[in-house]
Amino acid sequence: MESVYSKRIRAGKRRTYFFDVRATRGNDYYITITESRKRFNDNGYDRHKIFLYKEDFNKFIKGLTEAVDYVKTELMPDFDFDAFNHDNVEAEGGDDHHEAETPAAPAPAVPAAEQAPGAASNSSSTEEVDKW
Repeated sequence: MESVYSKRIRAGKRRTYFFDVRATRGNDYYITITESRKRFNDNGYDRHKIFLYKEDFNKFIKGLTEAVDYVKTELMPDFDFDAFNHDNVEAEGGDDHHEAETPAAPAPAVPAAEQAPGAASNSSSTEEVDKW
């Protein structure tokens, strides 16, 4: 599926997060969140991906915000979380897309309810995503 927007967040030397907005054939949108970690033996990357659909955006943001706030206020109220803001690293590294670091992943299977009438199901897509 077509990538509409991408945001890369570097988190240390070996970990990067990618937030990609993608469009379906029916002009619907969803977000993929990818964690990419460089393997210690420098032999490629380990990747974990979450597909977030529009009907879950608000619930996801609420749950994430509550979990982060709990850690910040209840578990670690004296910790300086702002000390880890490394926004200047993002500016230095540019904003190239993760295709240079990550091979192109196949598009996720679109549920039958979201496919255009008569469109074939893309069942092999999910299997391919699971391979990498």
